[in-house]
Amino acid sequence: MRASRFFISTLKEAPSDAEIVSHQLMMRAGMIKRLGSGIYTYMPTGLRIIRKVEAIIRDEMNKAGGIEMLMPLVQPAELWQETGRWDKMGPELMRVKDRHGREYAIQPTSEEVITDVVRSEIKSYRQLPLNFYHIQTKFRDERRPRFGLMRGREFTMKDAYSFDRDEAGLKASYKIMFDAYVAIFNRFGLKFRAVAADNGAIGGSGSHEFHVIASTGEDAIVYCPTSDYAANMEAAEALPLAASRAAAGAALTKVATPGTTKCETVAEFLKLPLAQTVKTVALTVEKEVDGKQLKQYFMLLIRGDHELNEVKVGKVPGLAAHRFSTEAEILEVYGSIPGYLGPIGTKLPVTVVADRTVANMADFVCGANEEGFHYTGANWGRDLAEPLVADLRNVVEGDASPDGKGVLAIERGIEVGHVFQLGTSYSESMKATFLDENGKPATLQMGCYGIGVTRILGAAIEQNYDDKGIIWPAAIAPFEVVLCPMGMDRSEMVKTEVESLYAALQAAGVDVIVDDRGLRPGAMFADWELIGVPHRVVIGERGLKEGNLEYQGRRDTEATAVPLAGMVDFIKGKLAQ
Repeated sequence: MRASRFFISTLKEAPSDAEIVSHQLMMRAGMIKRLGSGIYTYMPTGLRIIRKVEAIIRDEMNKAGGIEMLMPLVQPAELWQETGRWDKMGPELMRVKDRHGREYAIQPTSEEVITDVVRSEIKSYRQLPLNFYHIQTKFRDERRPRFGLMRGREFTMKDAYSFDRDEAGLKASYKIMFDAYVAIFNRFGLKFRAVAADNGAIGGSGSHEFHVIASTGEDAIVYCPTSDYAANMEAAEALPLAASRAAAGAALTKVATPGTTKCETVAEFLKLPLAQTVKTVALTVEKEVDGKQLKQYFMLLIRGDHELNEVKVGKVPGLAAHRFSTEAEILEVYGSIPGYLGPIGTKLPVTVVADRTVANMADFVCGANEEGFHYTGANWGRDLAEPLVADLRNVVEGDASPDGKGVLAIERGIEVGHVFQLGTSYSESMKATFLDENGKPATLQMGCYGIGVTRILGAAIEQNYDDKGIIWPAAIAPFEVVLCPMGMDRSEMVKTEVESLYAALQAAGVDVIVDDRGLRPGAMFADWELIGVPHRVVIGERGLKEGNLEYQGRRDTEATAVPLAGMVDFIKGKLAQ
C-alpha cells in the first residue's frame, strides 16, 4: 500500500463530543466518522483493523468447528414474540413496520432466528452437535449512546450458537468455545481476563465474560491473584466477614439521632465504627392473586460500609420482580421516613433478608422506624427474629476468595466477549426438538457465544496508547510497518532503496505501507504515531551512505540503526515476538 493512493485524514484536536481516549484518538486518526448519535462510518484505516479482527475470529471459529452463515438484520416480530422478548427487551429493541403494517425487529442478537433455522433443519441426534456463527451488524437503541464505538447503537458482532443433544454435550461445546475465545484474545495481543458472569437478559445458566483490562474500563473485575478465581462484580460471591456470630454484649437501646439519615452520619454522631451499622433497603413485590393485586414487602439489610448488588437481589427467592418501595409505602409499612428504617417494630409484616455478613453481626446499629431515632445493641434472636440469609452485597478488595485460596483483588475491564450456556431457554419456547436414539422427541440444548468486533477497537486503544496516539498490537494494526522515506522525490538513492525494501517486505508477507506523500519528517512521524502503526523504518541518504536504516518500534523511546541488508529479517523477527 502507498499512502498517496490510500485515504489518510488526521486531526490535531479531537471533536468536543469525543469523551474518552479511544473515541478521541479514533476520531483524530481518521478511523471513524460520526454520522448520527451512536452511529459511525468506518473509514478505510478503521475498516482495515476491523477486517483483521474478523479474520482472527473466523480462523479460530473455523478451527473450533464453527460453521459460518449470515442471518438477516431485520427479523419478524413473531419470532421475538414466541420467546417473550418482544416485550421483555424494552426500548433498546428497535421496532419497525413495513408497508403492510407488519412488525419487525432490527436485530440486537439472533437467538430467535438461529433457533427457527435449526428447528426446521435438524431432525435427528445424528446431526448433532452443531455450531453456527455469523459476523453481522447489530443495532441497540441505547438511551444515551456515548464513548464512540464503546457504547454505540450500531455495531458489528460475532455471535455463535451451539446445539447439542444433552447437557453433557452443551458443556463440551461450551468448553470448546471458551478455549477458542482464549485463543482469539491471545492472538489479538491484548491483556484480558475471563470471568464468571451473570446471564442477564440472554437467559440460561452458566456464563463467562471476556474483559480487556484497562484502567478506564466501566466494569469491575474481581479475581484472586493466588488462584484461578475470577468473576465480574455482579457475580462475585461475597463470603461473610465473620465466620460466626458473637454473643450479645450490649442492651438494646433506643437513642436519639436527629438529622442522621445515612449510616455514615449515624456512625459519626454515635462515635461508632461504620462497620457496626446496618442499612435498610425497602422493596415491594406486586403479584396478582385471584384477580386481586397484592403487595409483599421485603427489607434488605447490608452493613453500613457495603454496597447492595442488585443482580444478586433479583436471585433471592420471591424478589425476581421487585421494585424499590415508594415513600407512601414506606410510611404505611414502617411508620417512618427513609433513613430511619429498621427490622425492629415495623407497622406491617415485612420479610427480612440479611446479607451473610449482617446475619453474623452482634450489637449492631439499625433504624428504629421513628424519625430521628436509631437502636444500638441490636441482636438477632434476642431482639428480633432470625432473618432469611442471602449474598446481597458487592465484594470489596481484601475479602476472602470463595475458593479459599487467598484474598480478592479488583481491577477495571471492558467487556468485549460473553459466552453462555443457554440450555433450553429458547429451544423450549420455540419448540426446537430432535429425535433421540429411541426415536423420541427431545429439546435441543443451546449455547450462545458473542464477541463485540467493533468494540474490540475501542478496548484495544484504552489499553494501548500514549500522549502521541494509539499503539496497536501488530496482529490488528491497520499496517504492521510503515516506511518513511526522507526526500524520496529528490533522491534517487532513497527512492531505489525504498522500492526495494517495500517489495522485499511484501514478498515476506508483511503488511507494509510507504508514506510517499512528501510530508516533512515531523508531520509524517506524527501521523503514524497517532494512527499507531507498531513498526517504523526511516530511509534517508545519510543512513544509506553508512549502509543503515533507522528502525523505531511504536513503544521505543529511541531509534535503532539496522544494516540495510538485514532489515527484512529484523522486521520479521520483531513481528514474530
